[in-house]
Amino acid sequence: MIQHEREDGPRRVVFSPVDNRARVDAVVRRIGDAIELGLLADGEQLPGESELAGQLGVSTVTLREALMALRQQGMVTTRRGRGGGSFVSLPAFPADDRLRERLRGWSTEELRDLGDHWAALSGAAARLAAQRTEPADLHQLNRTAEELTHAVEVSTRSRLYGRFHVELAAAAQSARLTREQVALQSEVGALLCLVLGRDEYREEVADRHRAVISAVQDGAHATAGTLAERCVRESTARLVAVRLTL
Repeated sequence: MIQHEREDGPRRVVFSPVDNRARVDAVVRRIGDAIELGLLADGEQLPGESELAGQLGVSTVTLREALMALRQQGMVTTRRGRGGGSFVSLPAFPADDRLRERLRGWSTEELRDLGDHWAALSGAAARLAAQRTEPADLHQLNRTAEELTHAVEVSTRSRLYGRFHVELAAAAQSARLTREQVALQSEVGALLCLVLGRDEYREEVADRHRAVISAVQDGAHATAGTLAERCVRESTARLVAVRLTL
């Protein structure tokens, strides 16, 4: 598989067929999650309706209903006429008080359970990536880790954190793991804003991500898995600590 195809792994999952249940809702979740994670860039034009419907395996009627819902949520804008189409509109992350209220809805046991699931996904992805991915195919992961190093806004840091773990699953060449990561990030991604505000922790996370990449590049699958799991568990522990203050 050539490099640019591997780099587009998360995007291929975004535009792969959705399951048969509640297809409008499934399309809204799929594209909405991708926008919130930054897998689709702000202002990016989506494929035309016929093409996008075909990629997602739904009818154009279903797609139009989903796009209408996304417009109502402020995630997509539509322009008419020449140069028109549907375009990504990156939403602002919730304010700090709204995030804390959302976190209040999670018990510490639920957060730890989510952390266990997340660590299992990321650890498995890192181990598989170390076994399957060529060193030259890690450009996207390296770029995301580098962007996190310089990210100033906490919402950007949160998106980059989540994107790294989605791209790690894509590097494992597992569509199922990638879909699971996208779904998980839609649950926890915004909450990471509550722990990524401090520059010291942002730098620590960036260092952890670079260490995972290094282990993947060296083919050290056991080390890569352990490092990815440790990164996730540390972030989960910080979320639990914030939850205990509420």
